[in-house]
Amino acid sequence: MDEKFATAEGTRKFAARFPEAAREYFRETPSGLRLSSIGIGTYFGNWDTETDAAYAESVTRFVELGGNVIDTAANYRFQRSERNIGKALQNLEAKGFGRGELLICTKGGFLPFDGEPSSDVRTYFEETFVKPGIADFADLAGGSHCMAPKYLQNQLDQSLGNMELETVDVYYIHNPEMQLGEVDKHTFEARLGKAFETLEENRSAGKLRFYGVATWNGFRVSPQQENYHSLERMVSIAKQIAGQDHGFKFIQLPFNLAMPEAYLLNNQAFQGKVYSAVEAARNLGVTVISSASIFQKKLEGNLSVNVRKIFGDLPSDAQTAIQFVRSTPGVTTALVGMAQTKHVEENLRLLKIAPTGEEDFQELFTR
Repeated sequence: MDEKFATAEGTRKFAARFPEAAREYFRETPSGLRLSSIGIGTYFGNWDTETDAAYAESVTRFVELGGNVIDTAANYRFQRSERNIGKALQNLEAKGFGRGELLICTKGGFLPFDGEPSSDVRTYFEETFVKPGIADFADLAGGSHCMAPKYLQNQLDQSLGNMELETVDVYYIHNPEMQLGEVDKHTFEARLGKAFETLEENRSAGKLRFYGVATWNGFRVSPQQENYHSLERMVSIAKQIAGQDHGFKFIQLPFNLAMPEAYLLNNQAFQGKVYSAVEAARNLGVTVISSASIFQKKLEGNLSVNVRKIFGDLPSDAQTAIQFVRSTPGVTTALVGMAQTKHVEENLRLLKIAPTGEEDFQELFTR
């Protein structure tokens, strides 16, 4: 492809391909990237060739219809989702889409396996990581999570190979709160700092542009909880390592109609005041990407008439759930798992529909 990573110019070019896009369908990040308010996730699905082909086709169709945020992880379908994205990127290059137009995000932390799950996790970890000197059993949390520097380096290089990329746009440490069940806060922050050092080194080497954390519980629980993350503290650690030009610019967290804590729970300190995770991120110049936007399909068939009315009486519950997330002030992109082109085509109809206005959005919380 023409460029190695997403650029301001490239993402503006992508947005210009879709003049029919409604107001605020594309949003600009603090780094100047123009991103679609709907992103494609690649978590669910069987580890078989049929699902591989479906994902490659879905990612291709997603971009053709106006989405430029693509999210995956090393462990998603045991590396297969990353490889499917690599195939899709080849398809898209042939169709004239440039690398600079697309934001490619992946994650490292959980054991990835290779193509299918291992029947003996301990032996797999020992043979794949311990014996080559990449990680030790002491680095492993919960029997499945590791963020030791050499391990993250190995996983980043593996992801680049899987997707046939020179640079990944956003590299997340995947669910770092897994470590907090095993180590104290001081040890956790020391490990996080070493991980950030490794990621900053890879920024300098051109292997990644930005980094962050993709969490499940860390940003949506109270500070008293064991698995709580302070976003201000994480940014402070990044600044200690790399100064104001640090690369900690993205977070991913679950946010949907059933899990609204990122917007409603004031649990994040910033300069002596307390904010929600979404507000704190905005204050810190960190872009928020929502995962689980339709709550893994659990919201389908369960939305009230009132909720559907507020968000425009859209044809499906899935579209309504996505509209809620992308209408939330401070959320840049709502990730949705889409392994079938019919779901891509249904959800990308929102390209022509503006997000719900803030006054109407707030009505949801005042009734």
